[in-house]
Amino acid sequence: MSSPAPITDPRLTPGRDLLARGTALARDWRVGPCPFLAEKAVASEADWKRRSAGRIMQHAHIGFRNADRSVWAIAEVQAQCRKAGVEVDRFGITLDWSMGYPGALRAKATRGTGIVLAGPEDFARITHASSAAAHFGDFMLGLPGAVENTCAALAAGATSVGNLGQYFTFRLPHWDDDVATTEATVTALGLIAAQEAEVLAHSNLDDGFAGLFQDMASALGMVLVEKHIVEGLIGAPLAHCYGHHFSDPLSRVAFHAALARVSDTPGTMIFGNTVAYQGSAAANYASLASYLLADLLALGRWPTGHAVNPVPVTENLRIPDVEEIIDAQRFAHRLAQHARLHAPVFDWAKVESMADRLVAGGRRFAASLLAGLADRGVPVDDPAALLLALRRLGPRRIEALFGPGVAAPKGRLPVVPAEWARELDEKAAQWVAAQTPLPRPLRVCLGTTDVHEHGKYLVGQAMEGIGARLIDGGVSVDPETLVEIALAAGAEVLAISTYNGIALSYARAVLATLRQRGSSLPVLIGGKLNQVPAESNSGLPVDVSGDLAGLGCRPCQSLDDMLAALQGLPETPVPAPAPADTGPEGSAQP
Repeated sequence: MSSPAPITDPRLTPGRDLLARGTALARDWRVGPCPFLAEKAVASEADWKRRSAGRIMQHAHIGFRNADRSVWAIAEVQAQCRKAGVEVDRFGITLDWSMGYPGALRAKATRGTGIVLAGPEDFARITHASSAAAHFGDFMLGLPGAVENTCAALAAGATSVGNLGQYFTFRLPHWDDDVATTEATVTALGLIAAQEAEVLAHSNLDDGFAGLFQDMASALGMVLVEKHIVEGLIGAPLAHCYGHHFSDPLSRVAFHAALARVSDTPGTMIFGNTVAYQGSAAANYASLASYLLADLLALGRWPTGHAVNPVPVTENLRIPDVEEIIDAQRFAHRLAQHARLHAPVFDWAKVESMADRLVAGGRRFAASLLAGLADRGVPVDDPAALLLALRRLGPRRIEALFGPGVAAPKGRLPVVPAEWARELDEKAAQWVAAQTPLPRPLRVCLGTTDVHEHGKYLVGQAMEGIGARLIDGGVSVDPETLVEIALAAGAEVLAISTYNGIALSYARAVLATLRQRGSSLPVLIGGKLNQVPAESNSGLPVDVSGDLAGLGCRPCQSLDDMLAALQGLPETPVPAPAPADTGPEGSAQP
């Protein structure tokens, strides 16, 4: 494996110059009019949140790939909810990851499962679909297309633009220019800071390093580091979102309490705990009630302006339809009426105690990290240099070096263990306990098609538990690179974890590369085995398990499927071909 890249780069434009570019852009790109701002008579969503302090707000997410259907759905959800006495305060949509590229490269980029918006007029269709606030989250900030996307969103009247969390973890296919990505991100943040209206720069913590740290105190520390960069050095208000991976009500509420202590910027939303949805729609209502009640109690005690996000109970099965979105919103509204009656029976002392530990640990983490970067030659008064250094260090090195927990033989002991890691460790251990170890230590190369790393973590823990020798194929790794890693390490099987609706196209690219290398390496693939057909009228992804099997891959819907595939491999491995000369790195074409 190659050594890590230096955490500084002489090619990087100084942050002050990038911010000046953003300020210059603000002369032509300002927050435009939209129905939300007109109906509420405010300059921004942040203004509305402050004016409405103490009221529970609700966020609805529309996941359709078709823009026309999304515009209709936003209007329909607001209208039907208002008839039922329910107010949806803000809407988010699923943008396509191809929007992360600069505009000139998007036409050639691999499509995911989201919407592509081409310019201010397309963004305005979303902001004008209802009189609720429009939230543009993923694939805006934090990626090389950040400046174009932010200009268009502002002109359309959006005053919440994300997702800075993706800057730290998300890698677009065949794009390795982190300097250009950093420069675009800082310029876009400078544009936001220069607006007359208060525009929230949104960061979903679970999409950044916080979702990969194994200590929740490190996650809170990342809040402080991001606020230092965005609010302290750039001057833009930074709003944080969390919630994907918090199942335990105590830690969920305690994190909210800790966040309220370290930030007075209105929050965007508390995201639904989507990893808790593992059963039927009826069973998922229990999970919805569990996390939503915790959020409502937290907001009742610490009104931070975050909206609750009642995720429809069909989310783990397919893209929810309009009626299911409306049902979830009505459920949240009714539960909010019950929530205040639960407050007297909640153990607030335990919450405050955990929040104390999170804040203390988070502050230690932030101070240690910033001091450590300064010691390593990073100018800590330059937002661009700080961002690039953090991205290049990565979550594991950062937590190993600067985590607030006590050092231990296998890492640091967490101040408050991250739930996602604890839950996946327990799930893997339970599965391993019921299995017979592999007859020999198979070499398994495991990589992901996208940024969703938790599935890879679970599979890795389980495979090591039954005696496999794991080869790290990376995260958001290009097919060609994954094959080269596997062959160079002498892997006997290649395992792919996928999520973002590209299972079939990715598998085809992997198999084509293997054929070029003269290799018959077995390929296993698990996760979300779907893809949007090129001829689709609905824009919805379909299951492609049969197509994958037809190509010669082994689709794995579970750990049991993967184990069966490994047990069926020949006892004597076939020698791998020699690694190819891959030539220079750094392709910048999608």
